[in-house]
Amino acid sequence: MAEVLSQSQIDALLNSMLSGGDSGDKSEEMQPEKKYRKYDFTTPRKFTKDRLKMLNGIFDNYTRVIGSRLNAQLRTNCEIEVETIEEQKFYEFNNALTEGDVLALADVTIHPRAEDGEDILTQDPVMVYLSTSTMLGMMDRMMGAEGEEERSVPTGYSYTDLELQLYELLVKDVVNMMGVSWENYIPLTFEYSRTEVNPTLVQLLNLDETVVLVDMKITFSNGDGRMSVVLPGSVLTSIFGEVNRESMGRKVASEDNSEEIFDKLRDSSLEIVAQLGDTQLSLSDIYHLNVGDVVDLGRSKDAPVFLEIGGYQWFTGRIGTHKKNMAIKIDEVCYWPEQRSE
Repeated sequence: MAEVLSQSQIDALLNSMLSGGDSGDKSEEMQPEKKYRKYDFTTPRKFTKDRLKMLNGIFDNYTRVIGSRLNAQLRTNCEIEVETIEEQKFYEFNNALTEGDVLALADVTIHPRAEDGEDILTQDPVMVYLSTSTMLGMMDRMMGAEGEEERSVPTGYSYTDLELQLYELLVKDVVNMMGVSWENYIPLTFEYSRTEVNPTLVQLLNLDETVVLVDMKITFSNGDGRMSVVLPGSVLTSIFGEVNRESMGRKVASEDNSEEIFDKLRDSSLEIVAQLGDTQLSLSDIYHLNVGDVVDLGRSKDAPVFLEIGGYQWFTGRIGTHKKNMAIKIDEVCYWPEQRSE
């Protein structure tokens, strides 16, 4: 079957023919066309890039928390990092599972910060997946062995009862520590629910349900492994909705506090000093001053007056009267940041 040329390759051949056929570079003509991710307009994205970026920061913090925890449990050095955070359909993740894979399920409880708010228990579970070779290596390390990460695991390998008990001990800590990384946004509790030994035979979620898949890489001294967290769209919708409500509540509270602060500032006293000028007098001249005497300041009556606040010149103005009281009319604001930084 003949090779089908892409549009860019066809354009390159036409340009080569128009230019004489010898100026084009064959290597450039046959370059593969750049591939772009297809966007399905029938099922638009449910979560914005800002939300995914927020999740990326949350799970970056989560990797640091569980990294130190696993170091203590396994008595070895391991590093965990987030590789990708992607929105997809649940069937894309479910189809990649095999019969021997095991999933840990966790229930999520939302604790609103409002005094009258009630805890919200989400219906769909959060799923945590650790590859079989990774989990077996972690079990070996926990039992004192070196944990050969690169050993081959037969397809469809089934955990023994003892291995499932060790699996539960390891995953409980991994799941329960997940709520710590959300504390800056909203109080959440992730509680280990159960272990699903053969998830391919159980419909945990609707296959068309939107989920966010967080892929993480676990690196040990003699190998590496994979860990994934599946966040159902319904759970994230409830969480983000509560985050939005709390953000609006904090915004309103901050506005109310600002009004209260301004009210207190209005009632506070502030010393403002008007400097007419400066001169030098002898102690004898000061001693003989009487009411009605005139002191020459070397300035005209129309010269500006400086107003000082906190020892700095902030305004210039002119002396006058207002309702038979001496007053100063502000002419100019003198804002000198270098004075304030001294």
